[in-house]
Amino acid sequence: MVIEELKPSKRVRDRWLAVLEDGSILRLSKNQIADFALYAGRELSDEEAGRLMQAIENENFRSYALRVVTDTPKSRKMLLKLLEKKGCQPEQAEEIAGWLEEMGLLNDRQYAADVVELYVRKGYGARKIRDELYRRGVPRELWDEALGQIGEEDSAGAIDAFLEKKLKGSRDPKDVKRASDALARRGYRWPEINDALRRYGMEVWD
Repeated sequence: MVIEELKPSKRVRDRWLAVLEDGSILRLSKNQIADFALYAGRELSDEEAGRLMQAIENENFRSYALRVVTDTPKSRKMLLKLLEKKGCQPEQAEEIAGWLEEMGLLNDRQYAADVVELYVRKGYGARKIRDELYRRGVPRELWDEALGQIGEEDSAGAIDAFLEKKLKGSRDPKDVKRASDALARRGYRWPEINDALRRYGMEVWD
């Protein structure tokens, strides 16, 4: 493989373009140019070309992973799935995830806490939040710790607010049943719902 021309990109800062003899273009970083001692006219052996292509691919996967976790927080499992969908090998994906964890950009414990906080604010109960933690690939051993931040007052307040909003003063049993069923779907336990109905002034059936 022969590099016919090496020039800076006009569109991407700190990116260089290597034009090869067959007309194809490699997009390189300054580090790659230095690491492989690249210059116009340089001919790379098959072994050198293979290592360069691997380095380019790895940096592209790293850049993608960095963009993904900074745009929207992810669990480690979610990131690994995204990387593998892009064609990244499992071992390489694990290495990239470890790199991001070392930088503090990938943290399942913090992610679990953030998910719980988000869904508590949205008015969901622990059961529903557990489902969400599972869906997002958070390790089970982190669930209880994250869910521990939900206080009884938080749940009671969220249920009371939901009932007030849905019932708007109604005592019609049909309306109450619809609201109760909706709370159950939102992940609240029936004892919690019954306690809230008592606070609302309704008779309940345990």
